[in-house]
Amino acid sequence: MARKKEKEEKEQKEQTKAEDKAEQGLQSPKRNIEGTWKPMTILGKKVLSGEIKNIDEAMNYIHPILESEIVDILIPNLQTDLLSIGQMKGKFGGGKRRAFRQTQKKTEDGSTLSFSTLAVVGNGDGYVGIGFGRSKETVPAREKALKKAKLNIFKIRRGAGSWATGDVKEATSIPFKVSGKCGSVEITLIPAPKGTGLCVEKECQKVLRLAGIKDVWSKTQGQTKVKLNLINACIDALKNLSAYKVQSKDYGMLGIVDGTLKKAESESEREFAESMAVRT
Repeated sequence: MARKKEKEEKEQKEQTKAEDKAEQGLQSPKRNIEGTWKPMTILGKKVLSGEIKNIDEAMNYIHPILESEIVDILIPNLQTDLLSIGQMKGKFGGGKRRAFRQTQKKTEDGSTLSFSTLAVVGNGDGYVGIGFGRSKETVPAREKALKKAKLNIFKIRRGAGSWATGDVKEATSIPFKVSGKCGSVEITLIPAPKGTGLCVEKECQKVLRLAGIKDVWSKTQGQTKVKLNLINACIDALKNLSAYKVQSKDYGMLGIVDGTLKKAESESEREFAESMAVRT
């Protein structure tokens, strides 16, 4: 009995070390993609040749994004993170939250382990994506999740829809209240004034922060302990922001920005310069 307990503790320590190494691998420097990457798709070849220089052009292209290197080139300041969807063994269910969820399958040869994780990528300025990866080891599961997250990247809509916002409309929140659902979990994101912060669950904070949202209130319903459904519901709410039709007159009133904030600022400066040129 004592030997069995020692064996389980040893396996637990090895698993913890492997997960820590996998999480540390996220901080490794990026390799030179343009020098080593050989694109296999038409979209990838156009990105590498320089015909497509913007992520919006790639997302609106007739062919979907099937290579993660496309996102690495078009969004060089991409940030990555792993979401805590697993839990270590602990007394009375009090185990520590981990980024990898471990599952076992009974076979003729014995128990086979598999690890799954959920990754999120974003540039902190209007683009975000999540991906789910599963493998027999932690590092391949992480790589699968990161690759899928880059392929699932999408553009969000930000604004300043809170009634407490002043005359200066900064796109630090969302333009209007929106809801998302996955399974029994339903989350509602509510616009908040500047300086409020992210009043939402911890894992959803990571998603919103990488999406470029700084201030928001939230309300949840259902089995929110299931983190996978909660995160997917949050992503569904972010996608629903772009699903609603907004009149052009409301863009200025709500401070709505689609995608990158810097791009919107440069367009507004260009329009201002054109209007000044017409006056003169």
